[in-house]
Amino acid sequence: MNTIGIIGGMSWESTAIYYRLLNKGIRDHLGGLHSAKIRMESFDFSEIEQLQREGKWTEAGSQLAEAGIRLESVGADVLLIATNTMHKVADMVESAVSIPLLHIADSTGERIKKAGIRRVALLGTKFTMEQDFYRGRLKEHYGLEVLIPEPEDRDTVHRVIFKELCQGHIREESRQAYLNIIHRMLSKGAEGVIFGCTEIGLLLSEEKVPVPVFDTTRIHAEAAVHWALGSKD
Repeated sequence: MNTIGIIGGMSWESTAIYYRLLNKGIRDHLGGLHSAKIRMESFDFSEIEQLQREGKWTEAGSQLAEAGIRLESVGADVLLIATNTMHKVADMVESAVSIPLLHIADSTGERIKKAGIRRVALLGTKFTMEQDFYRGRLKEHYGLEVLIPEPEDRDTVHRVIFKELCQGHIREESRQAYLNIIHRMLSKGAEGVIFGCTEIGLLLSEEKVPVPVFDTTRIHAEAAVHWALGSKD
């Protein structure tokens, strides 16, 4: 079994979900007492979030790249950045190591394309929704049309992520606000919804959404399990 290296802590709420999903995935495939071989570097998210707000992406990228190097040095065979937003610096991490980096947008794009969906709504941090590092990759590599909410709705999605979900607060009014935003996106032609922040699954279940949902945390973890078991498909 290959060893998975996790660059996590952004936030630890979703990193904990990754840890559970990776171990459950290995157990489901191999049975018995099997669990995942994992190495982890976990950041103080407050420090990373400050760099995000200040636009210091190169500094943040350098820190994640150093974490990737350390993980490779202790035996990781493949890397995960356990957050959507910090894939803005994925190229910096990838260029610093010699092991593969499983890009969350690639895992997600492949799943959406396989589902036969072309137009999809994206919910995430404002960095993920508004900047091109994520939407552009989905469009260029997978031919997807990615819709994002209107500015006021983007503010709501972003605020709930940082002020509530990353701090472990789950509120019914926020769940309803997200569902209302999703329905507005469906009225604009979205055929599916990307949970493009690794915490959104804490708030919404797929059963609450009337179209296919692509939970990036689960999709990313499943891709890592396949790699751990020697499959790159």
